[in-house]
Amino acid sequence: MSAGRWSAGVIPYAEMGYWRPDYRPKDGDVLAAFRITPQPGVPPEEAGAAVAGESSTATWTVVWTDRLTSHENYQAKCYRVEAVPGREGQFIASIAYDLDLFEEGSIANLTSSIIGNVFGFKALRALRLEDMRIPPHYVKTFQGPAHGIVMEREYLGKFGRPLLGATVKPKLGLSARNYGRVVYEALRGGLDFTKDDENINSQPFMRWRDRFLYCMEGVNRAVAATGEVKGHYLNVTAATMEDMYERAEFARDLGSVIVMIDLTVGYTAIQSMARWARANGMLLHLHRAGHSTYTRQKTHGVSFRVIAKWMRLAGVDHIHAGTVVGKLEGDPHSVAGFYDTLRLDRIAADPVKGLYFDQDWASMPGTMPVASGGIHAGQMHQLLHHLGEDVVLQFGGGTIGHPMGIAAGAAANRVALEAMIKARNEGRDLLAEGPDILRAAARHSRELEVALSTWGDVTFSYESTDTPDVVETPVSL
Repeated sequence: MSAGRWSAGVIPYAEMGYWRPDYRPKDGDVLAAFRITPQPGVPPEEAGAAVAGESSTATWTVVWTDRLTSHENYQAKCYRVEAVPGREGQFIASIAYDLDLFEEGSIANLTSSIIGNVFGFKALRALRLEDMRIPPHYVKTFQGPAHGIVMEREYLGKFGRPLLGATVKPKLGLSARNYGRVVYEALRGGLDFTKDDENINSQPFMRWRDRFLYCMEGVNRAVAATGEVKGHYLNVTAATMEDMYERAEFARDLGSVIVMIDLTVGYTAIQSMARWARANGMLLHLHRAGHSTYTRQKTHGVSFRVIAKWMRLAGVDHIHAGTVVGKLEGDPHSVAGFYDTLRLDRIAADPVKGLYFDQDWASMPGTMPVASGGIHAGQMHQLLHHLGEDVVLQFGGGTIGHPMGIAAGAAANRVALEAMIKARNEGRDLLAEGPDILRAAARHSRELEVALSTWGDVTFSYESTDTPDVVETPVSL
């Protein structure tokens, strides 16, 4: 440490010990990768040191009270700064945080520390949190998913295929009775779940209690008609935790297997609902409402892969995580990284997927990714190719917009899925042969035939804004 560290006044962060290129992260350190865009004239090492300092112990001037602590232990260390290829003026700063800087089992404290103040720092033109490594030492202080992928399948008795769902449309304006009719028709037709959307709570046209009653009537009638376990994601998002608990308890008492919350309720409320869900044997679905306000832009905000890690720690069983082929943002490599982060126990760093660090979840259950937004039966082969088996595929308009009705839309999705799973189990190439497989199945299903003729050519081909900074290099053999 420089002797000038204790000189009065303003000292560059790098000289106060926050720039440590010789530091080797400990196994128990929390690591973060920040994309930094310094202001002109600010060296990238100083910018990285400033982020490390302002997200741990530093302020703008020397304070003597540092002498009352083991300040080197509590200082975050920026240990590496690398230029981003092809992105002039952007750098990835890798920062290590001692585990003692964080309260055990608290997403609120973790996020207040890592992103609480630094994003408004004047010395930076832009800042983005790209990825984090949560060490097993810290992972073990969190509950994790209330049930997880394996237990969800055990609860539902559904194995070997993705789960099928649909969001009720229109999501606003229906009466409770008509809303419940949509639920019944979709579940009777072959879906596993239907769901409320993020902004249906308790509005004047349909109060929450009425919606819950009619939805569960629809669920129960569909269960009786099909002999399968069915569910509807009853959104318990509300203004206060007391209201949320009241709604969740009513859903439980009606026999629902799942409740839903929005990301906008906040990290503490999410963790509280996850604990409630575990104690009450309920699956917990999280709609990532609002995330794109800070996850989508390349240079400023928080990557969704970080949100995925925080929400797995927080304890949700489901989270919307992209479709690749739908109407919402989703680069295939980035989405693959999101899905790995949510489902796997150990994930190796992979720049192609935007993963900066190895991540060991220490046997924490996985969170089920949910694919929703502009998908339809004609994309079933692409969805399975990109997203795999442990996923909920939600076809809202692709169910409720079917010309033959809601139940027919659900049947089309179920036939398409089962035809594709059969072909996969036979060893066929889904991506190459998918259209032929769907057309063959449609010869025996009028519902699928109509779905393919209605939406078969619909695509959303826009360039993604959030892509990894590297691509796979072809290798000649």
